[in-house]
Amino acid sequence: MSSGAIGRRGFLRALPLTALAASCRPVPYDRDLFARIDRSPMALLPAASYDDDLVDVIARGLRLFNLPVAGRRVFLKPNLVEFERGTAINTHPAVVHAAAVAFRSAGAREVVVGEGPGHRRDTEYLVTASGLSEALADAGVRFVDLNHDDVRAVPLGSRFTGGGSICLPESLLASDIVVSMPKLKTHHWAGMTAGMKNLFGIVPGAVYGWPKNVLHLRGIERSILDLNATVRVQFTIVDAIVAMEGDGPIMGRPRPLGFLAMGPDVVAVDATCARTIGLDPEKMTYLREAGRFLGQADAERIEQRGESPARYKTRFDLVPRLAHLRA
Repeated sequence: MSSGAIGRRGFLRALPLTALAASCRPVPYDRDLFARIDRSPMALLPAASYDDDLVDVIARGLRLFNLPVAGRRVFLKPNLVEFERGTAINTHPAVVHAAAVAFRSAGAREVVVGEGPGHRRDTEYLVTASGLSEALADAGVRFVDLNHDDVRAVPLGSRFTGGGSICLPESLLASDIVVSMPKLKTHHWAGMTAGMKNLFGIVPGAVYGWPKNVLHLRGIERSILDLNATVRVQFTIVDAIVAMEGDGPIMGRPRPLGFLAMGPDVVAVDATCARTIGLDPEKMTYLREAGRFLGQADAERIEQRGESPARYKTRFDLVPRLAHLRA
């Protein structure tokens, strides 16, 4: 590990979780711009293997929520970080392929897949080595490297980081429906990678550096909140067919779970995923705060339309510094 990486970890450890709460006075967002529904639906749908008919699984998920897809531009944002054979680092290409086919079958005018890896600069290598390039060619959809796409400055939807605007890729901003498609993983700084944390990949490295240094320096949890308040994810599909536990998001171990988590409220999906792997959303600062204005994190206000989370409930291994997040 480089000395720079050690310094960054040390810096992040030095940021007490209470600092975020202190920064929230006054409330760093316009309440009138965020209207939560009283109950948020989401679903865990069984998928035992990447060889299953995942197009059918995702198509059933879209029907469960009556997502208005016909005639719209859909942007799929998978999690593509690094490639190492036999690991569970990235959203599996079969899931991305199935989502592309399902959305096109539902009448989408265009489906685009895009990611801006923060760990490795050679995106072309990652797309090819991971098998994603072949999957997208088969689905007939194009890939956009968000690290090098044209950008436009947009106002931040909230002010947790203290910033006023951020440059984001034009391909993302031109979309009607943004779909977050993460791999479910533990994360040694944020606690968990799921729908909300997955938006780190929309920040262009050509503008903000690698590994998205500005987001780390402004605070990972604050940055997660600002990104999700700015780019409203309309649908989330979490790849938990094989997840990752331990020292994620790269060094952890594969952990088969056998489901895809879906829903229109990214907060509800993330909170349910957290509970399923043994984490308490109320102890995850960004998820608790998101539950106050972006969506529903309260289990009593999340309507389960698929399998009961109890079917998949487990207890993921964590690095010691995350032990306080256990339910």
